[in-house]
Amino acid sequence: MKKLGLSLFLLGSMMTGYTHAASSDWRITQPEWTDYHEAQFGQFVTQLGKAVEARKCATVADCLQSPANMYYGTDAPGIRYFSDCADLPYYLRAYFAWKNGLPFSIQTGLKANPIPEGELPRDIRYSSYGNYVTSRYDVVSRRNSLRIVKYADGVKVLNETLINSISSGTFRMIGDSSGDVFTDFYPAKVDRGGIRPGTMIYDPNGHVAIIYKVTDQGRIFYIDAHPDNSLTMGLFTSKFMRSKPQQGAGFKNFRPTRLVDAKMDSSGAYIGGRIVGARNEELSSYGVEQYYGNRPDPNGDWKQGQFVVNNQKVNFYDYVQLRLLIGELHIDPLYDMKAMMDDICVNLKDRVAAVDAARAAGIHLKPHPVRLPENIYGTDGDWEAYASPSRDARLKTSFVDLLNQAKQAMDKYRRRDSSLAYNGGNLAKDLYGVYTQGATTCKFSYTTSSGKTLLMNMEAARQRLFNMSFDPFHCPELRWGARMPEEVASCQDDSNKRAWYNGEKWLRFQTERRYDQRMDYTVDQLTGPLPGVGVAAPPDVDIVTYLKSQM
Repeated sequence: MKKLGLSLFLLGSMMTGYTHAASSDWRITQPEWTDYHEAQFGQFVTQLGKAVEARKCATVADCLQSPANMYYGTDAPGIRYFSDCADLPYYLRAYFAWKNGLPFSIQTGLKANPIPEGELPRDIRYSSYGNYVTSRYDVVSRRNSLRIVKYADGVKVLNETLINSISSGTFRMIGDSSGDVFTDFYPAKVDRGGIRPGTMIYDPNGHVAIIYKVTDQGRIFYIDAHPDNSLTMGLFTSKFMRSKPQQGAGFKNFRPTRLVDAKMDSSGAYIGGRIVGARNEELSSYGVEQYYGNRPDPNGDWKQGQFVVNNQKVNFYDYVQLRLLIGELHIDPLYDMKAMMDDICVNLKDRVAAVDAARAAGIHLKPHPVRLPENIYGTDGDWEAYASPSRDARLKTSFVDLLNQAKQAMDKYRRRDSSLAYNGGNLAKDLYGVYTQGATTCKFSYTTSSGKTLLMNMEAARQRLFNMSFDPFHCPELRWGARMPEEVASCQDDSNKRAWYNGEKWLRFQTERRYDQRMDYTVDQLTGPLPGVGVAAPPDVDIVTYLKSQM
């Protein structure tokens, strides 16, 4: 990447390639992505993220058609403004590149890496050993047979090329820069240069987010899109799981590209040529320690690689936070608990909108299908648009994390661990105070089947967490885990739907999202946990009882 001085960076959004003309033409006037452009792309994402965080906009369309978009009011007609989770980083990258006359290229063909003999092939989104790129498409202007310039169409790229090319499987690779079929991204070094606004986070369970903020305390905040075009924000925690390096889980940055062998026309736009990507060895923010640890296993076993800070072994998630933290390398357990609770509160409020969308669409009034989808976490139709198994699994994982973080903090406190930033005299009591304050003030409400509004808070949600149905064909009351007769009374679900609700409890108990398993069972088959599907009992999330026992 080309280095530019601070004075140029301070020009802010006054980018030389940006034109306010509301045209669909994609004129490349700046043939190379530089550090300056990367910083500006990060600022573009940051502004959108802050708007989502402040709840000034809640969909891709609303955010891009609002002042949160630094290019608001300059778009040509016909843009759909639509994105799901996998499309979102690409959509924002392409939109930014189009507005600033920058080159853009996208990997369009994928194949799964070979698998061991005897292992069954999987959907390319969940391939066991990751994928590789077989073809690419460059957004380049050309001259036709009459020598008339035909500029690339930005609206068509956003509306068609991206949607038809991208899935979560696009991210399922480490990042190769060799040859002409380089990957669109590279793995990020775990520091503030590598992990920054505009960096993507890939969860190998099939979800993708893009970072908009990294705090001084080392906490990472992201925005993500959903099939209903909604945008939400969240906190990076272990709900983004690690996996074998070939699957490429974790932090990725878009690979800087440049247009070569092109000629400039009379308007100052480049015509023809091809797009090449920066090689991994040229990138200062390239790094693979997130896969293997900063003390890799001598035998190459990624699971045995260690993360070490100040000669102390830590888990991956603490390592990321400590590497991004500004100042002394200490983690404040009270701040961390509040940050995690704020994230859970946001997730609960976002779930309100998701459940209410199903109610408003009348999905709960339809007969229940005779079978579940082949996989409840990845399908299409009403289930894809209105069910919440993945969202709910991440929410449950967050509550599990909250308890585990409290246990780890108490363990460090007893060991007088120097990495713990706490000067009080009773950590359990102080953690309990943070929890009770946050759990009671985090309030939200949902609309019942009869149209009434019922108020809840985070503690109530925790207590009924594993009773909350992810099934869009259930009434809102069951979607929110109602147990008391007076709350359930307005639910009109028949005996068949109640049987589905009871049978799905094994799936509700499971926090792991298994995209590799078939789940198209009938209600009569859901009599207990099945191979790879469902668990017999939910994990412990009772942070109240735990902290009280430690005082």
